[in-house]
Amino acid sequence: MPIDRETQVVDCRESMGLDKGGGLAQRGTLSETGRPDVVAIAMTPGRRHITKPVCEITHGLRKEGVQVSVLVLYSGGGVPSDAEDAAIGHGPKFGLNEKEIEQIRRHKVALIHLGNVKSHVIYKARDILRFVDIPAIIVCQAPVDFEDFARIGVRTRVVQPPEDKVETQGTVVEIVTGITRGQTCARDKLNEIVKHIISLNPQKLTTK
Repeated sequence: MPIDRETQVVDCRESMGLDKGGGLAQRGTLSETGRPDVVAIAMTPGRRHITKPVCEITHGLRKEGVQVSVLVLYSGGGVPSDAEDAAIGHGPKFGLNEKEIEQIRRHKVALIHLGNVKSHVIYKARDILRFVDIPAIIVCQAPVDFEDFARIGVRTRVVQPPEDKVETQGTVVEIVTGITRGQTCARDKLNEIVKHIISLNPQKLTTK
């Protein structure tokens, strides 16, 4: 008898996780679902960069029947080397390797979780969307808007940078702020993410 649920097969990460029970994925790992609809991109785990609540968000999406892969970036800390001087610190530099770019490209929608520092959020998103031509939903703690992304050359659904200033192939289509890194995702925020993903209908998007 059908129980109105869709079975999902997830090919879990390439290497063991961190901490007790191996619960936290290591850097540079991909948990890939059977159908490449949505990829949730998480920061590199560490003392300051915490991947939670990415797992809660993906669990909530899977309950709604959305196929979600999870990519934990190898170099997800800091900001890209070409960010404005004010955004650059003395810590690690953000970047994608060729393998991660190809993994993201296989999917139809990117759900990007980028933490709580505004300048880091916008420059990291630009670096990811430079290489992948898919719609993206930004999930973060910092209050950002479409104009913040367009100002640095990111295509967005609402505001477009001047044609000669466009620096991305992909487009920011939705932004969900107020999701605190390292803390449980509030139900209303999770519902907002689910609504945005379902409205994009990734199952029917043409595979890139």
